[in-house]
Amino acid sequence: MIKKQLKNIIDACFNTGITNGLWSDTARDSYAVEVPKHKGQGDFSTNVALIIAGKEKKKPREVAQQFSQLLENNEIIEKIEIAGPGFINFFLRSQVWLSVLPPIYEQGNSFGRSNSGAGKKILVEFVSANPTGPLSIGHGRNAILGDAIAKLLEAVGSDVTREYYFNNAGRQMRVLGESVKARYRELLGLDNEFPEDGYQGSYIYDIAESIKVENGEAQSDGDVVFFKDKAQEAIFADIDNTLQGIGIKFDSYYNEHTLYEKGLIDDVVAELKSKDLVYEKDGATWFKTTEFEQEQDRVIIKNTGEPTYRLPDIAYHREKFRRGFDWMINVFGADHIATVPDVLAGVRALDLDDSKVTVVLHQFVTLLRDGKQVKMSTRKATFITVDELLEEVGEDALRFFFLMRKADSQLEFDLDLATKQSQENPVYYVQYAHARLCSIERQAEENNIIPASPDEKYLERLCEAEELALLKGMAEFPALVAGAAQDLMPHRVIFYLMDLAGQFHGFYNKHKVLTDDVELSGARLTLCGALKRVLANGLQLLGVNAPERM
Repeated sequence: MIKKQLKNIIDACFNTGITNGLWSDTARDSYAVEVPKHKGQGDFSTNVALIIAGKEKKKPREVAQQFSQLLENNEIIEKIEIAGPGFINFFLRSQVWLSVLPPIYEQGNSFGRSNSGAGKKILVEFVSANPTGPLSIGHGRNAILGDAIAKLLEAVGSDVTREYYFNNAGRQMRVLGESVKARYRELLGLDNEFPEDGYQGSYIYDIAESIKVENGEAQSDGDVVFFKDKAQEAIFADIDNTLQGIGIKFDSYYNEHTLYEKGLIDDVVAELKSKDLVYEKDGATWFKTTEFEQEQDRVIIKNTGEPTYRLPDIAYHREKFRRGFDWMINVFGADHIATVPDVLAGVRALDLDDSKVTVVLHQFVTLLRDGKQVKMSTRKATFITVDELLEEVGEDALRFFFLMRKADSQLEFDLDLATKQSQENPVYYVQYAHARLCSIERQAEENNIIPASPDEKYLERLCEAEELALLKGMAEFPALVAGAAQDLMPHRVIFYLMDLAGQFHGFYNKHKVLTDDVELSGARLTLCGALKRVLANGLQLLGVNAPERM
C-alpha cells in the first residue's frame, strides 16, 4: 500500500529523468524499493541510482543526487538521505502512516488478502503418508506446512487443490499385513512368526484385537491380504481423524495403484523408450538421467520386474500436468532430496515444463523435554504420534511451533515451552496480544469511550514512536502475505506476528490507551482495533485461533 505509493512516485521521477535527458530507460523495472534492515536508514530505501549508474556508466552518488532533487517537495516525503555507494533512503511524514487505518476497517477479515495470484490453478500435494501407521511428528510438520502454504495461496486469490498421494500396495504394505497377522495369532495363543522388519507399534495390537473381536479364530490361517486390508482401513481412518483434529481437509486423494490399473506406468516407459531414454542392463531397466544433467543414470524397473519409486512418481506428475494445473507444489521430507532431481528429469523427458513443479523440502523434527531429546522410531513402539503431541500441547501451539522455522531448517519442538501459559511461549505471546486488545475494547465500552473514525482528523495525535511503529507494521501486512505466498514461506507470517505483538506489548507498557483525554483515547482505540484485526487475520492464515480472553 504505502510502499506501492512510494514506488509510483519513484517511477514517475524515473520517467521525468528520462524526459530531462538525465538517463535512458535501460534501468526500467530493474530497481527495487525495500524496507531497510537497520533502524535509522529511513522507512524505505531504493537502489535506483545504483542501477541507473551501472547501465549508464555514471557515478552512483551523483545519480542519487540528481534523483533526490526530482523528489523534493513531495507531500509524503519528509526527508531523503543518500547512503553508502548510492542508496536513497526515504523518511516519510508521520501522518502518511495513518492511511493504513481506513482500509483495515473497510476490508476487515479480508485485509491482507489480494488477487495477486488470481487465475492460477494450483495443486499442493502434502502428507502423502502410506497407511502403515499413525502420523508421526514428521508427518505433522509436513501436514501443517502444506496446509499453511495452501492457505497463503488462497489468500492471494489462487484456486488451490489439496491432494494426498498414497500407495496401498507393495512390500511395506505386505509387511504391515504380516505384522497384524502375527499379532492376531499371538492374541489367539497360536504360534506366530513376526516379520524381522515388522511394525511393532501398539496400534498393530489394537488392529489385531479388533479383528479377533470381529472374527474370533476364523482368520487364524487367513491370507495376509485380508490383514493388510483391515490394517489399511483402520489406519486410514486414524490418519483422517488426526488430520481433522488439526483442521486439515483434503480435496482429493490419489492412489499410486491407479497408475498401474490404468496402464500409465507402462505408458511412461513406452514413451521414454520411444525417445531412446531407457536401456537394459543387469536385467534392470535404466533411465538416462545423465541426459538431464544428473551424475548417473537411474534404475526405474528392478531386475525383479518391480518398478522403483521414481517411475510411478514420474507418471503421477504427468497426470498432474494432464489435469491442467498451472503450478504443482510438493511438500516432502528431507529424505526425498535424492529422488527429486530424477523425477524432474522424468518430467522434462516427457516434454513437460518442470518449472511448473516446485518442491518444498522440510527438515526433520526433534522433540525436546526437559532440554533432552525424545527418542523415536517409526516401526518400534517408542515413536510419538501427532495425536499424542496434539493432546499434550493443543492445536494452536502445534501449528504455530511447526511453522516457526523455515522448512529447510531443523525444527526443535520444545514441549515444555509449548505448554507454558506465559509470554515465553511464542504462540501465547501473540494470542495474548489479541486477547489484551479485546480486553481494552471491553473496558472502553464499559466506560462509554468511543473509538475515532478511521479517517478522523485528530488521529494525527498518534505520533508517539511506538504508535508509528505499529502503523508501519500493519502497513506491511498485505505485502508480507503476498511475498510469503509467492515464496511458499509461512514462517514469515509467524515472525511478522511475533514482531507486531512485541511492538504492541511495548506500546501498552509505556502508554495508557484509555485516558482522561477523550480524543487521544479515541485515537488509540482506533489504532488498537486495527491492530486486533491484523493479528486475527495473520493467525487465521496459520490456522491458529485468535482468543478474546486468556
